[in-house]
Amino acid sequence: MTITLSGTPTLETERLILRGPQAGDVDAFVDFYQTDRAQYVGGPLDARAAWNLFGAQYSHWAIRGFGMFAVTRKGDNTTLGIIGHWFPPNWPETEIGWILYNPADQGQGLAAEAARACIDHAWTTLKWDTIVSYIDPANAPSIVLAERLGATLDVDAPQPKPEKPCLVYRHPKGTA
Repeated sequence: MTITLSGTPTLETERLILRGPQAGDVDAFVDFYQTDRAQYVGGPLDARAAWNLFGAQYSHWAIRGFGMFAVTRKGDNTTLGIIGHWFPPNWPETEIGWILYNPADQGQGLAAEAARACIDHAWTTLKWDTIVSYIDPANAPSIVLAERLGATLDVDAPQPKPEKPCLVYRHPKGTA
């Protein structure tokens, strides 16, 4: 049985499908969060903490009406990562975030393609007033991606976790 969230939109790009998370996506998420690659996004975590974080990602859709999409290639339902909209209660602004699980999927423009679709969705459908991306200062690939998307560093932006400052990249209004 495949359990899915009802009412989540599906975004489509040239190569990708961005869909709501499904119960079957949890293993790839948990596996990623147990690796050192998760160091820039709150990890590494043990399996239980990673599973709980997946639950938060999943329930974000039900609570907020938007969330992180599971990203797959067209014609293949294997989850490559999560990319999309994030706004937990302690975040000062609405965020577009991205995670690709496998290093082999980096460098192909997949994260940029998916993030552009999410940015467009945030401006046009969700009618957001602001979009930022919170990035660990040591996460060079994410900084490059944010700049590639047209975002600029906003040193005056409020921090989501003041005890652990990050870089705040602001996406220009109406661009994707």
